[in-house]
Parts: sequence; structure tokens; C-alpha cells
Amino acid sequence: MRLLTSAVLFAALAGAAQAREALPPQSDAPSQSSTGKTSVSPTVTLPAGTKIVLALTSPVWTKSAKPGDSVYAAAAFPVAVNNLIAIPPGTYVQGQIDALTKPGMFSARATFQMHFTKMIFANGYTVEIPSVSQEAPSSAGPRETSQQAVMPGVPTATATVYVGVSPRSDILLDNGTQIEMVLQNALSLDGARVSAAARQTKPLAITPVKSATKCRPIPATPGTSDTVIPGSPGTPDTVIPGVNGMPDTVIPGIPATPTTVIPGTPGTPEIACPGPPVVMSSLSKPATYKKTLTLSSSLLIAGNALTAGKYQFSWTGAGPTALVDIVQKGKPTVHAQARVIALDQKIPRDATSMRSNADGTVSLASVQFAGEIFELTFE
Repeated sequence: MRLLTSAVLFAALAGAAQAREALPPQSDAPSQSSTGKTSVSPTVTLPAGTKIVLALTSPVWTKSAKPGDSVYAAAAFPVAVNNLIAIPPGTYVQGQIDALTKPGMFSARATFQMHFTKMIFANGYTVEIPSVSQEAPSSAGPRETSQQAVMPGVPTATATVYVGVSPRSDILLDNGTQIEMVLQNALSLDGARVSAAARQTKPLAITPVKSATKCRPIPATPGTSDTVIPGSPGTPDTVIPGVNGMPDTVIPGIPATPTTVIPGTPGTPEIACPGPPVVMSSLSKPATYKKTLTLSSSLLIAGNALTAGKYQFSWTGAGPTALVDIVQKGKPTVHAQARVIALDQKIPRDATSMRSNADGTVSLASVQFAGEIFELTFE
């Protein structure tokens, strides 16, 4: 009986051991249910249209600024995606100037077109911000490009900056100037490394930023008053009567002298420094564009048919969207909405890009104009 009981007990212990071996190994890491924390997503994607506020960390000088110059800035405000920090404040951003209009005699305004190429996080995580090739397939269908078309890349991160500034100012963009970077394409980041950078990021100290201007006001000078030398009244002639028929003797007097005034030196007024540059969100009077383009074949725009010929494209504002009027020989033909896409280089010549439709027709996909750094894209 004892042997039977021992055998049964041994079998039960063996079964329990096998059951423990079959269980999955225990992890020391807390689970989501026990801690309420969610795991870090492997990829954080910032969608197209995301706006990131940047503060310049180095100035842009009036005399030396030119296209191709580097721009250095840092994120001034955090950007979050799905309630998680994607770009912590203080993240460094590097870019370059693509186009620049300086203030002049008739316009106290500067205009910049920039694109950004790199982000550096607090933990050293570095992200290259690429330009997207326009030769990539589009979701709207196959895209056919004319032989004359120029295909520059579309920068992922851009900024268009308008600055109200005196032509006498020595800087166009000062230290700490805030500008808005806009993503034209989606940007994917490593979620784990971004999360680590967010933990290392320190809160930004809100302190006044020292201006980089070298201008110092010139004080006024008082000048000197006039020096007045009084004149003399002079003396009359002296007449001595003659005696015994002798004529009178006249002793001439001393003639009067006029008052002499030696002018003083005028003072100089104070020469004040021009006011600081002011970044404007848009032009007080939006720019009006009128461009002429020749279409070599018939096509569709916004469902309207255009025959081959010469047309004028006109619209107001620099985007990101614009209502475009297309006119031929003074007669309006199409009124269509387009996106204004910033490019990474100037267009050397006019160009068009076509898109084939499912019914066999061809639509105008985009238009580029010689000398400009943008294109119009028709959806």
C-alpha cells in the first residue's frame, strides 16, 4: 500500500514539473496591464503639413547673405504625434537658403525661401531630411513627363519667410528669430531614439536673446554759437576856424566800422539704429503671379479641355494652395485649384508634366516656370 501511495505521489510531482517547464518563461519587464504603460512605437511618422516652430541660433547678415548659405536653428516648441513627443524643444535643425530678395530703395522687405536638410536630437540621433524625387510613382496614377520637363527634388521641410526690415539694417534675420518650418512630405523617425532624446532634453530657458546687430547709435553734437564783434560808431570831422581870413582847418574824423558776425558751427543730429527686422507671417499685399506657357498638345485641367496653344497662368499668393486662372487670348478658360510646391533649385526653362487617366485622356499634373523655385501641381 505504501509503495502504491509513493508511486502516485511521484507521478503527481513529475506532472507538476512538466507543467512548469511547459509554461512560458517569466519576464522581469513590466507588462502593459500591470503598469498601464504602452510600448514605444518603432517608427514615429510626422505627416505632410506638420508645422515646426524654429528659433535661429545664428544671424543672417544683410551684406553677405546669398542663396546656398547655411541656416542654423533649434526647435522652439515641441511637436507631438499621437500624444508622444516626436521633436523635443531644442532639437537642432540645419538648412540652407534657396532664394533671397533683399530690401532696397523701393521696398523695405526681404523674402527668403529655405529648405532644411538635417535634424540633430539631444542624444546625438541625427536625421537626414531628404528631398523626394518627383519621378516616384503617384497615387493619382501613372505620370508621364514631357521631354522638356525639369525634375528637381521636392524638399521635405521648407520655410518661406517675409521680413520687414530697413535697407540700412546690418542683419536680415537676428538671433532668436522664430520661423515656421513646414513638412511638404511625411517624415519618419526612429521611435525609440526619439523617446530617448525626449528624456534627455532639458526645458528651454525663457530668457531674452542678445541681438547680433553691430549697429550703435551716434550721439548728437551741440555745435557752437555765432561770434559777434561789435562795430565802432566812428568820430566826426574836427573843424578849426581860420584866423585873419585864413580858411578853416578840417581834421577828418574816424569812419564807423560795421558789426562783424563769425558764424558758429552747426551741431549734428543723433543717428539712431534702424529698427530690428520683423518676421511677417505673410505679405501685407500678396504677390501676384502672371506666367505665360505654351502647351504642345491637348489635355485636361480640372475636367476642362485645353487645346494646344499659348496660355497665361495667373494667381495670387505664394501658397501652399492657390486658385489659378488660365487665360488664352484674353478669354478665361479654366479656374482651377493648385498646390504651390517649393523646389530645391531654380527651373532653367518652362516645363509641364502629364498624367494618364483611366479613360485614356491626359491631364496636366504640374507646371514649372523658368527662373522660379516652385511648381504648380494640379490634383
